[in-house]
Amino acid sequence: MDDATTSDERAVALAEAARRVVVVLGPTAGGKSDLAMELARRFGGEIVSADSMQVYRGMDIGTAKPTAAERAEVPHHCLDLVDADEEGFTVARWLLAADAAVAAIQGRGRVPIVVGGTNLYIRAFLEGLDEAPAADPAFRAALDAVPSAELHARLAASDPTAAGRLHPNDRRRIVRALEIAHATGDSATDRRTAWDDAGIAPRRSDLFTVILDWPVEEINRRINARVRRMFDAGFVEEVARLAGGGGLCAQARAACGYEELLAIVGDGWRAPRARELEEAAEATKIRSRRLAKQQRTWLKRFRALEPSLVLACDATTQACALADACTAALARVARACGRA
Repeated sequence: MDDATTSDERAVALAEAARRVVVVLGPTAGGKSDLAMELARRFGGEIVSADSMQVYRGMDIGTAKPTAAERAEVPHHCLDLVDADEEGFTVARWLLAADAAVAAIQGRGRVPIVVGGTNLYIRAFLEGLDEAPAADPAFRAALDAVPSAELHARLAASDPTAAGRLHPNDRRRIVRALEIAHATGDSATDRRTAWDDAGIAPRRSDLFTVILDWPVEEINRRINARVRRMFDAGFVEEVARLAGGGGLCAQARAACGYEELLAIVGDGWRAPRARELEEAAEATKIRSRRLAKQQRTWLKRFRALEPSLVLACDATTQACALADACTAALARVARACGRA
């Protein structure tokens, strides 16, 4: 491809990007943020985080939150929305913030780039919220005196899949799962399965979705390397600082790596033994690899979105090459729509 053609293609892609909300998806440690940064540089974009743990202030290293330098170079949104000890942050609250950020970015004539992240957040952004029953104050009041461990046991008896997904201390979500079953007669898992089985119905017509597809062995290697970098960068000290300050809410405590380290440092600082740190790091790697497996399953659903681009990645993949592929794909979309 000669320079003139390349220049023309980039101009067409830039014009098409200005009409779109770009959504970058992939497994944890899959290079989504690097690609988003490269696309933001090329297209004049701003990044919207769809990570449920990056909403918490102070949870930086363990969530791979963008650095201060990255945030200075490219505006980021939906980060640091609440303190780490604030209970009750919901996907609905995030979606309101994300929609507002996207509208504001477009209002400035820039390109929103949504990066995820958390499967439920991404699905809410792409397809909308699940229409679950409203809260039942009387039902919740009846559970106020019941210990969280007992509530978790009740959920495990009726909906073991949901119970396995929720931390025993995540009282808010446990109560919500019990409440849904009480109101509908269906378990939260049954409702989620029905939602999964339904055909995909995007709530926006301006989406351009990019999915990063990694071999299992390579993404596992990247996860292992990321966890080691986290621990080398002061992750233990970050968790100890949070625990010794206001603490962490149940949802934040259950995050990959944080739960494992909190079991060591407790509610204050004590110097962990080397073996404890190695065990915590290994447990974090295992949980992160399981998360990546779950994400890959969810991502299959979004391949049906149009227009979308699935990019095969390997150990040699660089963000600039992925951005080149996105540029070419956007130019093709523009031409297919008769805009070039």
